[in-house]
Amino acid sequence: MKILVTVKQVPDTATKIQIRADGQGIHEEGIKWVINPYDEFAIEEALRIKEKHGGEVVVLALGPSRVEEAVRQSLAMGADRAVIVTTEGSVEPATAAHALAAICQQEGFDLIITGKQAVDDDSAQVGPMIAAGLGLPQVTVVIHLEVDEASKRLRAERELEGASEIVELPYPAVVTAQRGLNEPRYPTLPNIMKAKKKEVRRVTLESLSLPAQPWVTVNRLFEPPTRPEPTILSGDPAETAKELVRLLHNQAKVL
Repeated sequence: MKILVTVKQVPDTATKIQIRADGQGIHEEGIKWVINPYDEFAIEEALRIKEKHGGEVVVLALGPSRVEEAVRQSLAMGADRAVIVTTEGSVEPATAAHALAAICQQEGFDLIITGKQAVDDDSAQVGPMIAAGLGLPQVTVVIHLEVDEASKRLRAERELEGASEIVELPYPAVVTAQRGLNEPRYPTLPNIMKAKKKEVRRVTLESLSLPAQPWVTVNRLFEPPTRPEPTILSGDPAETAKELVRLLHNQAKVL
């Protein structure tokens, strides 16, 4: 099987984000950049399928020059090679999906696996839009995946709120990975050294046939409002209960 995995580089979730004065982006100085956590599940699942069924795992990434660090880490995990769509500016989800779908068409594939969403913008749109652009069946938020090569079908368990759903579909298809699908492996030192020699093909965003105008534009980024300090009640339980009711009625306006 030939499996394509999309990878996005995002700020570490422990990083303190600061918005630029113009409101058009964030200050990138001092930020630790990592592979999007949900994409790590996608990489691991692709590697497990390859180990069971054979084939090739190709990583697809889009971003500035720093994204190569995430790509090399993916290769160190065990991916065979990578394609990077280079761009120095920010790219909204529809443009990213069109670009990645174009690379998918160039490469050919049996299966495309993405993370269910990126933890920086939480849009959860790129995977489904790749599927729509390529005219493929898709299944999202997958927590268990089985591949039947004989019938060229997938059996996926996807997470719902308070339940789960079993979906069977033919491949080629697009699958988006949810936490719980697997436990991503750590790159070993020998594989880190091998990753330095693996093929990384670079393609400019401008060389791809993309829509002239983005579907979404960002007018301004801003931080959420500061939360007020909490009110802590203590003392006699009966008096505390009366004070709590008073505050909920007069201050919180929920009673």
